[in-house]
Amino acid sequence: MERGKWNTITDVPGVKIGHVTLEEQLSDEEVVRTGVTAILPHSGNLFEEKVTAANFVLNGFGKTVGLIQIDELGLIESPIMLTNTFSVAATLEGTLSYMLDENPSIGHSTSSLNVIVGECNDSHLNSMRLMKVKPQHAINAIQKAETGPFEQGAVGAGKGMICYGMKGGIGSSSRVVRNGYTRYTVGVLTLTNFGKVEECNINEWLLKNGYKESIATPMSKADAEKPDGSVIIVVATDAPVNERQLKRFAKRAAIGLGRTGTHIHNGSGDIVIAFSNGVLTPHTNDDAMNTYNLLRDDHPVMNELFQAVIEATEEAVYQSLIHAETTTGRLGRVVEKWPL
Repeated sequence: MERGKWNTITDVPGVKIGHVTLEEQLSDEEVVRTGVTAILPHSGNLFEEKVTAANFVLNGFGKTVGLIQIDELGLIESPIMLTNTFSVAATLEGTLSYMLDENPSIGHSTSSLNVIVGECNDSHLNSMRLMKVKPQHAINAIQKAETGPFEQGAVGAGKGMICYGMKGGIGSSSRVVRNGYTRYTVGVLTLTNFGKVEECNINEWLLKNGYKESIATPMSKADAEKPDGSVIIVVATDAPVNERQLKRFAKRAAIGLGRTGTHIHNGSGDIVIAFSNGVLTPHTNDDAMNTYNLLRDDHPVMNELFQAVIEATEEAVYQSLIHAETTTGRLGRVVEKWPL
């Protein structure tokens, strides 16, 4: 399918991405290789104008915050934050502080706030027990978020992540769906930290996309040493769909993930968060009714949107491998980039 201008999640109008990357050599054995990534669903006030949302859990070996309320209300009202497993609390605190500063009414004259934080375990390369991510890093990631192209690979929350035994991290892709004169965009961002090298289907994808000269088979030692990993998939669209339809999108992201070859290992947290900024819900409304125009489930455009989610998810995983760089980590470990 047609890709967006930048082939990233920020092709969805209004979506912004920000990274804070932490890299420090503390000793011969202890190093910092981690960070925070912020996904802002639109460029306005996220609490006052909530995006329609859903989530889907393939395998629940994860410590994600905020999914229960997404299931209950079908809305997201904060940035979506990504970090390492032991930094969820600090990232939550920083995001909450940012949102409280932006919205004096929260917890005072109106309701509380549901912050979304996803995580993967980067302890193979990062000294995760030291908990070097602080609340201010989450605030900085939000403040740095911009539209347009952004850095991928070993950056932000992806700094210490491993995908298919090689260096992974942040990857993104997008697809465009046209319905007459109307254009919808689907964008996907992945935080990849899963799989064994022999499972990966990237060479098939490279062949299909005309990159025959890039094919190489890596040899990796990381598989035997590292714990089962995880993946966080964030699906964004400007198509006007409700939370039930977004749940269907999130399930299709699992098909795209499966195309890359993963078996969804026992200790892997595989979680999809999907939102549409084409349907905004105001925090306050004097009317008893909210009225929206939504796509019909049986319209042909819905199948094209499903396909867009699948294709963009598959490519976003591969983009995390393509953009990543060889990274040294704690205990002298080295995880190499995929030899493209």
